[in-house]
Amino acid sequence: MYFNVLIGSSIRCSMKWHRLSELTPAEVNSLKARPRIEFSKISSLVKPIVDDVHRRGDAAVKEYTARFAKVELEKIVENVSDLPDPELDAKVREAFDVAYDNIHAFHLAQKSPELSIENMKGVLCKRVARSIASVGLYVPGGAAVLPSTALMLSVPAQIAGCRTVVLATSPRQDGCICKEVLYCAKKAGVTHILKAGGAQAIAAMAWGTESCPKVEKIFGPGNQYVTAAKMILQNSEAMVSIDMPVGRSEVLVIADKYASPVHIAADLLSQAELGPDHQVVLVIAGDGVDRKVIEEEIIKQSGSVPRGEIALEALSQSLFVFACDMVEAVSFSNLCAPEHLIINVKDADKWENFIENAGSVLLGPWTPKSVGEYTRGVSVNSFRKHMTISMNRS
Repeated sequence: MYFNVLIGSSIRCSMKWHRLSELTPAEVNSLKARPRIEFSKISSLVKPIVDDVHRRGDAAVKEYTARFAKVELEKIVENVSDLPDPELDAKVREAFDVAYDNIHAFHLAQKSPELSIENMKGVLCKRVARSIASVGLYVPGGAAVLPSTALMLSVPAQIAGCRTVVLATSPRQDGCICKEVLYCAKKAGVTHILKAGGAQAIAAMAWGTESCPKVEKIFGPGNQYVTAAKMILQNSEAMVSIDMPVGRSEVLVIADKYASPVHIAADLLSQAELGPDHQVVLVIAGDGVDRKVIEEEIIKQSGSVPRGEIALEALSQSLFVFACDMVEAVSFSNLCAPEHLIINVKDADKWENFIENAGSVLLGPWTPKSVGEYTRGVSVNSFRKHMTISMNRS
């Protein structure tokens, strides 16, 4: 079942709907498949960049930034303490301050106390945490501004006590970084800004250059080239760890007849506008939902957002599913294991314990993905390492 999104007289995208009850188990399983990266092909493009940065350091990073970002830089690294505070609208600054406080409180609560037991007479055993001394944070630049990513990565690093924090992000055409990202970086204790994106930025942080400190672990999402660089470098002589091979962001929305079509459309578009290859999945649970109303709301809202055409392109490659009920909807979600799961149904919190596979879960009609991105983040323990200590007192 398809529907076409029309703006004026031209077809912009076509969306296909599936009914789970009409599909075989194999067909249902195939729906969860993500676009796969041909790693060998991508690696053959990325490895020469990684090796070149290892050999030539800053000069190589400057050349690749000029080639890919079309920006000529005199210096690629700035000490954050030397940079002036960026000028932001007061309301924007207040919003970031509130987000910082929320994310800080969430991660501060994650710091577990030192574990110490005497498991037999005279034998003391401890488990203690130490911060990772130097970390690299990759914040995608490009057309979309992602200050939330800067906060979600830098705040737990700050709480963990990481001494050197390098934030890499693509520069704007004037050679500076996005002022919103800079504001968040300064507030959260970032020590260095690497004005570069892509594989060259990952390589600079992993190997270290004349101006970029070498880090012990690299965090953050990115495109297929960034992901390939992280995977190559974690298995190289650079001796660097990574958080995980992060792909393009994705969201799965479960909605029922009580969900507002306005909210459903907004949740889908907020993810889809990030890029044409970002994945969006909508699962309608039960009867009573008018599909056409949702379609019309998507058309309406896409015409009022700056990146509406990009969002529609992403939606044309996304997944729209009917489930018989919440049990089938949640089962399908667990099969998909989405990065972000929004449950916009009546009594959404009742389904929390049934969710087995999801990166983050957002419950209820008033919890869009942005709420999670400005209130939580990753785990502070990712920025720490643990040791066990034993001492025999006898």
